Amino acid sequence: MASKFETAFEKVLFASRWILAPIFLGLSLALIALGFKFFQEAWHVFTHLADMAESDLVLTALAMIDITLVGSLLVMVMFSGYENFVSTIDAKGGDSLSWLGKLDAGTLKLKVAASIVAISSIHLLRIFMQVDSTKEVNGEMVDKYTNYQIMWYVILHMTFVLSAVLLGVLDKMSFSKHRDH
Repeated sequence: MASKFETAFEKVLFASRWILAPIFLGLSLALIALGFKFFQEAWHVFTHLADMAESDLVLTALAMIDITLVGSLLVMVMFSGYENFVSTIDAKGGDSLSWLGKLDAGTLKLKVAASIVAISSIHLLRIFMQVDSTKEVNGEMVDKYTNYQIMWYVILHMTFVLSAVLLGVLDKMSFSKHRDH
């Protein structure tokens, strides 16, 4: 039989999950900031479209895709994290997300890893599209990216890919029997 202290302690511990709620709300502020940057990029495109080079348009579009992927990642983490760790979301009579309530912590980790790989891929593509461009440093024109920098970007990207694959393999090994139910 549990003591009064133990029962009180467990109630406080269980209620402490609500500390996460303002953190998830804070992520929505980051989403607002991303939305601002997205529309700032869109405004820049449409006000300079006539004199914009095709490569610059593609780079801006990739930046906008990057912002969209990060925003989607934030929404996924906000909703599924809140649903998994704080409380269920009751969307009666309103919009509903088909995946809401179906993402456990393991699946969320896999989706976050896959999103990071996608974001890293777009960033790497942007770098490859700018590989021949230069920038001014101390009055001298130098390559925007050195071969050394590109090598490290590729290594970092491959680390993300390998991590995502390993997470998927570990998840399959650990939870494949439990997910059939």
